[in-house]
Amino acid sequence: MNTDFLSALKQIERERNIPMDMLLKAIEDALVAAYKRNFGEQNVIIEIDRASGELHIWQRKLVVPEVEEPGLEMSLEEALEFSPEADIGMEIDMEVPNDTFGRIAAQTAKQVIVQRIREAEREIVYGEYIKREGELISGTVQRYERRDLLVDLGRAEGVIPPNEQAHNEWFRQGDRVRAYVMEVKTSQRGPQVVLSRAQPGFLVELFKMEVPEIRHGIIQVKAVVREAGFRSKIAVKSLDSAVDPVGACVGPKGSRVQAVVDELRGEKIDVIPWSDDPITLVANSLQPARVLRVTLYEEERLALVVVPDSQLSLAIGKEGQNARLAARLTGWKIDIKSESQARDFVEQEAKIREAREKQRAIQAAAQAAKEAAEAAARPKVEAVAKPVVNVAPAPVEEEEEIDMTTVNPDYFEIADLQEVDEEGYDSTPIGIDPKEAFSVVNVLGKGAVDENEDGGRGGKKRGRGKGDD
Repeated sequence: MNTDFLSALKQIERERNIPMDMLLKAIEDALVAAYKRNFGEQNVIIEIDRASGELHIWQRKLVVPEVEEPGLEMSLEEALEFSPEADIGMEIDMEVPNDTFGRIAAQTAKQVIVQRIREAEREIVYGEYIKREGELISGTVQRYERRDLLVDLGRAEGVIPPNEQAHNEWFRQGDRVRAYVMEVKTSQRGPQVVLSRAQPGFLVELFKMEVPEIRHGIIQVKAVVREAGFRSKIAVKSLDSAVDPVGACVGPKGSRVQAVVDELRGEKIDVIPWSDDPITLVANSLQPARVLRVTLYEEERLALVVVPDSQLSLAIGKEGQNARLAARLTGWKIDIKSESQARDFVEQEAKIREAREKQRAIQAAAQAAKEAAEAAARPKVEAVAKPVVNVAPAPVEEEEEIDMTTVNPDYFEIADLQEVDEEGYDSTPIGIDPKEAFSVVNVLGKGAVDENEDGGRGGKKRGRGKGDD
């Protein structure tokens, strides 16, 4: 290998947009695979000099006491011939001459190199188109194959499946076509880009191209619904109060929206203003029909819309298309009625409501009658009076009245107020002296006796004598 080899690689780099380092790495891997295929399993290292293009091959072996695999191991005696510092357990790299590649090995290396270059090219193309998912891309129509439209994108092949084609479109070979990148797949023929002309995102990207306010973020596209080839509805909202979102999308004399219509081969487009109020949004979504009244039923997620009698067919649309797109755009079920139908509907609702009230009244009366019948059928339970037994009260024994003036002071035992030792009251009292306590009780007793004498037949006081213990 020499400078001519590097020149050829540079040409491939320019034509196929593959970096030089990736090409050289692919060639080195291919040569290693070819070497192992022709010379058995070996630990071989191949490097290509980036400056001169020279090829260097090294065979790496492990130094072991006893060789069991000659392709991967070598003895210490052999290792010392290549390196005086060799020792058991070391790996020795031995350079192999370039002429070891024979004709068969060279042919094998060529096939592997071509395969690796193709794989590298596929990886680059895949990485290039995977970044463009959700964007518009242009290509040239090649042919129809089993209803799939094949498009030449330059470095990759695009395909538009039947369900992603509009029903009113037909292309000829060589036509230029724009499409929306949905997905990038890998196949045996290389990366395959799945395109679409029926997705709502295709309509959004077309408006971005034609309306600078959408491209710069002044106007937001809030919702888009399509029946490709027939009709589309797009709801827009302006972040700047000075910018009319519908007028900006329509353009001067309808030039902007007309450019989108031409790209879609005549598909009708309704541009409506977005509103956070569901009543206003439902009314706007039925354009171009004029709406008189909108009633929302939150539980059923239903919107009852009343339009003039002359606008009923316009509000519903051909085969219900306008009403169907409006329901998808707003997320509400839409029931459209004319004024005359609405009046009949109100009268019918009143009759139904009256009938339901009567039915509820009849049911309530029947339930009350049933409960009364069940109550009458139950057996009656009479209460039996029990005889009253007069029980004489137990006689209360009168206690002896104590004359506090004649009680010996030694009778009272106040254990909590004094400490009594074997010698009597010689120890220091803890609380009040017993004689002082007796004097207090004596005074209280005299007061009680005086009250008893003054009160006549008053209640007797309970006392405590020695015989009570």
